Amino acid sequence: MGVELDPRIGQTSRPHLNQTNDSWRVDETYIQVKGVWKYLYRAVDSMANTLDFMLSAKWDGRAAARFFRELLKATHTQTPRVITVDKNAAYPVAVEALKADETLAAETELRQSKYMNNVIEQDHRNIKRLTKPMMGFGSFHTARRTLSGMEAMSISRKGQAKEISQGDSVSQVKFIEELFGISA
Repeated sequence: MGVELDPRIGQTSRPHLNQTNDSWRVDETYIQVKGVWKYLYRAVDSMANTLDFMLSAKWDGRAAARFFRELLKATHTQTPRVITVDKNAAYPVAVEALKADETLAAETELRQSKYMNNVIEQDHRNIKRLTKPMMGFGSFHTARRTLSGMEAMSISRKGQAKEISQGDSVSQVKFIEELFGISA
């Protein structure tokens, strides 16, 4: 059984994130929940800064559109100039739906390229490295909460928060202490 991280880490750290750029890389990976594969949608910018993630039971255009809507609402993201995805057929469907209801700018370019998404493929490795020894999650809720904490700590480690420098573990600890009023 995996250790469940507090989802408040993700919620509380969001307002402190630096602005990301307008070149998005979006992909999905698989996470096992109760012996069934679920889909972890993730997005980073061209500098590998995490935009957001979403755990979904479905792998279709509606799930991808829901993920994009959440991304566009975030305060630390900006409207994308270009979205790079793999050859998954769900992404063009989602982007067309968002352009049709004017949630996404008509000028936004969707690039489908197997090789241009290496930035996010490398970023998946950290999540997979942490979740593989857990041998899956016991429930969807536990998976979502645990992944939220893992992503928040990854964001901290990357130096994406305004008060943190990349690789500076002292500022990372101080940031967490300040967020929750605790001392290490």
